[in-house]
Amino acid sequence: MADTFETLTLTLDDGDVVIKFRSDLAPNHVARIAELANEGFYDGVPFHRVIPGFMAQGGDGGRGDGTGGSSKANLKQEFSKEPHVRGICSMARTSDPNSANSQFFIVFDDARFLDNQYTVWGEVTSGMELIDALPKGEPPRAPGKIVKARAE
Repeated sequence: MADTFETLTLTLDDGDVVIKFRSDLAPNHVARIAELANEGFYDGVPFHRVIPGFMAQGGDGGRGDGTGGSSKANLKQEFSKEPHVRGICSMARTSDPNSANSQFFIVFDDARFLDNQYTVWGEVTSGMELIDALPKGEPPRAPGKIVKARAE
């Protein structure tokens, strides 16, 4: 992808969550997230797995059950030593380290046990309180949704 993107803005019902892209850590994952966001893939997609003290996960293409993804090929991992701490955005995947596609999660608290096993692609710079306020559950009874996502 020739475009360079600095941020991802997730518009939720109550405001915007701004995420600084970390192309220095995961250029291919940043390119994928930006591409999907600007194609409208994440618009209307729920956070289908929100575990207090751990993370909020979304990006399954609107299925809402965590089983969906984009039609694009899976990505090869871009693991780094960046710690999984509050506000870090990382890719969800199966047990195959090269299976990340479109789903991602945002960490609530220290989750360093994920370090070097999941690809960190961004960090929340504003709006973390909106992520904190998402309805909890796997899936939540009335999940919070991404109204619109855009990469800039």
